[in-house]
Amino acid sequence: METLLTLNPLKPHTHLLKFPNSRTCSRIINHRCLYSTISCKLTSQSSKDTTKNKVVIPGAAPSLSEENENGAAPPPPPAADSRPKKTGGVVLKRLTKRVLSVLANLPLALGEMFAVAALMALGTAIEQGEAPEFYFQKYPEDNPVLGFFTWRWILTLGFDHMFSSPVFLGTLILLGASLMACTYTTQIPMVKVARRWSFVHSSKTIRKLEFADSLPKASIQDLGVVLSGAGYEVFMKGPSLYAFKGLAGRFAPIGVHLALLLIMSGGTLSATGSFRGSVTVPQGLNFVMGDVLGPNGFLSKPTEAFNTEVHVNRFYMDYYDSGEVSQFHTDLSLFDIDGKEVMRKTISVNDPLRYEGVTIYQTDWSISALQVLKDDEGPFNLAVAPLTVNGDKKLYGSFLPIGNTDSPNVKGISMLLRDLQSVVLYDPEGKFAGVRRPNSKLPIEIDGTKIEIVDAIGSSGLDMKTDPGVPIVYAGFGALMLTTCISYLSHTQIWALQDGTTVVVGGKTNRAKIEFPEEMNRVLDRVPEINEPSDAICG
Repeated sequence: METLLTLNPLKPHTHLLKFPNSRTCSRIINHRCLYSTISCKLTSQSSKDTTKNKVVIPGAAPSLSEENENGAAPPPPPAADSRPKKTGGVVLKRLTKRVLSVLANLPLALGEMFAVAALMALGTAIEQGEAPEFYFQKYPEDNPVLGFFTWRWILTLGFDHMFSSPVFLGTLILLGASLMACTYTTQIPMVKVARRWSFVHSSKTIRKLEFADSLPKASIQDLGVVLSGAGYEVFMKGPSLYAFKGLAGRFAPIGVHLALLLIMSGGTLSATGSFRGSVTVPQGLNFVMGDVLGPNGFLSKPTEAFNTEVHVNRFYMDYYDSGEVSQFHTDLSLFDIDGKEVMRKTISVNDPLRYEGVTIYQTDWSISALQVLKDDEGPFNLAVAPLTVNGDKKLYGSFLPIGNTDSPNVKGISMLLRDLQSVVLYDPEGKFAGVRRPNSKLPIEIDGTKIEIVDAIGSSGLDMKTDPGVPIVYAGFGALMLTTCISYLSHTQIWALQDGTTVVVGGKTNRAKIEFPEEMNRVLDRVPEINEPSDAICG
């Protein structure tokens, strides 16, 4: 006997199948829209005839095996453990999801941003790159700043080189991880949702949107033309319409996050992979770049440009009418390892020299020597030393001994100068003797000695650096400005349905909530009215 059982595939069922006058073959069948065939071979105890009952149910299970040679029914299959086993992949996936949710937490990201800002402010307040003795004196333990902050904090945490310290870099990495987690868990899914759309076939659904209106005696095709002219992407299918614009505004937050990551990556590369150095070079002398540049971090690697020799051809200054220094310039020549001049440029403040990744800035100036004629002999180069005076103006001094130089009380002529314009001379008694300009060829006689100032030799103060992170930081800031502007674009979506001669219109936007109804009213006012009902197009 064969029995056919039909189940409704839309609902789960549990069936217990029993057959009288035979060995009971019961099986609990759980069904969820599958198709399978289960065969049970039943043997009557009172008859040698065998009857096969076949049950056809949705599912795809294999048939039961035939009875063995002794006529006994096959043993039931071992019960499978229905509980899901936790494999390593599942645990790892859950752990990853948990970590991402923690990193994407907004309060945590804000705390990281404030921590980075605080460390940057602290790095600005604390002098960077000084010798340990400087911090011993500036932040002593017997007089701590704020009652607890001493040199131990600075040197232990690396605050003497804040922007390459483990604390600062670790905070930056944590902030970057939060940005990436937020992008992955929040921004990208939002974009995917925004890109999904479907036609609405119910006027009731459209009227539930944040903006809804009806156009009697209107055509949905005319509405599509008007929306297209207003900058919308329009899609139509039968009596339904969907339109949107400003989808780029949904992508902008992702761009903002990527721009911030670029800025932080460039800043980290600058802190750990750059070289810096400063040098003061008298006019006429030279130096090698590699002798001045020192590494800033573990990613700093020298280049071929470090073998370049820099020669100071000339140093000179410009002055205001008042006599104050307005600008200073240095004429530099660069020579390769073979002695060939590869570049020459006169630099000044805010006009540096750039060569193969190395930038040379004009930052300071000094006076290194005075050239004088003494009684028409020479010229002699007199050393010039900076003098400490009140105020921020520079003052330099030099001394020309006269008379018996072996005497313990050597007397001579003192010379003072503030810049390269003029030299003030004093006699051995310290009395004012006169003023002379370098290269004026006007000698002056002091205590029987004729002096002529030939030249005042200046020294150029140069700062040098290589910074591979600068292009990345600039690109990041450019992208940040662009994506920030794009993020203000409103993502607007509009649905419409032709209901007889009436068009039901609704829409929503993520920004410009106040302006959106006004914009929609302006668009709908431009939809023409149909005078004859036959002109209305119904899908």
